[in-house]
Amino acid sequence: MSSLENLARTAYEAHRDAHPASLPPWEELGDIDQQAWRAAVSAVAAQTGTTLAEPVAPGRTLVLQTGDEEHIFHQDFTAGRQGALIVDDEFASGQHVRFMIAHGLWFIEDMGSTNGTWLNKRRFHGPQRIKKGDRIRIGHTTVTVLTA
Repeated sequence: MSSLENLARTAYEAHRDAHPASLPPWEELGDIDQQAWRAAVSAVAAQTGTTLAEPVAPGRTLVLQTGDEEHIFHQDFTAGRQGALIVDDEFASGQHVRFMIAHGLWFIEDMGSTNGTWLNKRRFHGPQRIKKGDRIRIGHTTVTVLTA
């Protein structure tokens, strides 16, 4: 059981113990409800600066394109002038953005960069889900999501 799964289950059971109505045990929750609890725990962890690693499901490879180059990732990583994805751009911060997988989906989060991060021409401030075809701007550099 992953740490994310364990925390989600613990949080749900605490909620169940404190809730006045009768709620089913974790094992009887549907997949959608369990996924919602994992998402909630992941979001709380992100607010505290904690990263919860979740095993990457097969087929959850992230392929990004910058210019003519393709980059393949299978686990969480950072991008910027430093990190697993180097962005050679004076308007990019050293650790500009974090790419992370949660619940089998890829997300992106700005790491407090000076110039911000843009997803499909919109600046964002909290974690955002990314999908095939999305365009991410880091500084003046555009990164295209080929698969996610």
